[in-house]
Amino acid sequence: MTTTASVTGASTDLSAVIGGSNASEAGSADRFLKLLVTQLQNQDPLNPMDNAELTSQMAQINTVTGIENLNNSVQAMHASFLQMQALQGASLVGRDVTVDGNQLTLVDGQLEGGFTLAGPADAVQVDILNPAGQVVDTLQLGAQDSGRHGFAWDASKLADAGGHTFRVSARLGAAEVASLPLMLDRVVSVGLDGSSGLVLTLERSGDKPYGEVHALN
Repeated sequence: MTTTASVTGASTDLSAVIGGSNASEAGSADRFLKLLVTQLQNQDPLNPMDNAELTSQMAQINTVTGIENLNNSVQAMHASFLQMQALQGASLVGRDVTVDGNQLTLVDGQLEGGFTLAGPADAVQVDILNPAGQVVDTLQLGAQDSGRHGFAWDASKLADAGGHTFRVSARLGAAEVASLPLMLDRVVSVGLDGSSGLVLTLERSGDKPYGEVHALN
């Protein structure tokens, strides 16, 4: 009598054989196949295992192997992406970028800053503060749309324009509109961080993830 070898009597649990969440280990597929061959060799000819389960478990081991290969490919792509980011980031050294902050920057005799509005406002006011925190002037910018805006203040009469800051207040009728102050800063160097990716070292703000840069200037 000829017996067709199939697989189910000994009921192999693939997830137990290949170690569940540790299935990415290199020897997991070999262990599974060796156990499967042993079961086939020792099965009861009168009660053969089911072909459907053999097919199902072979599909599982192929899926596990495919996932492991995919993970390796993703890790290699991530490493290449970080290297590419570092090369691109090197071109930013010496350039100005826009980041969160309320420090004013002297440009051609004017102190410049910026802000973003969470919504439209019918009255926007910017107070210019000296290094002691005292208001030295106020700019009335009127109505502004939501989004990013810039402003400039004449600093030509100041003996020393360093250390000046600003604050923004915006309203729509009686309601306050949320605002975020923005400032210019210069990139001194770039580096890579395992969790944040490309990190810029800025002249005044220190280290900033590239994702926190609002604009390149």
